[in-house]
Amino acid sequence: MPIIINIDVMLAKRKMQSQELAEKIGITQANLSILKNGKAKALKISTLEAICTALDCQPGDILEFKP
Repeated sequence: MPIIINIDVMLAKRKMQSQELAEKIGITQANLSILKNGKAKALKISTLEAICTALDCQPGDILEFKP
C-alpha cells in the first residue's frame, strides 16, 4: 500500500505506549494495531484528528506516501 501510517514513530518520539494512545483516542488496541500495521482500508478524519491531538503532531507527521 502506498500510504504508510507512521504512528510508531510518533509514539516513540512522545514516549507513549500504544495502549495509552488507544485509550486517549477511544479505539481498541486491536484497531490501533490494524492502523499501525498498515492493514486498515480507511481512516476516519475524526480518528486522525484524535491521534494528532493526543500525539501533538500534524497529519503529515503520521501519513506518508510512497508510490
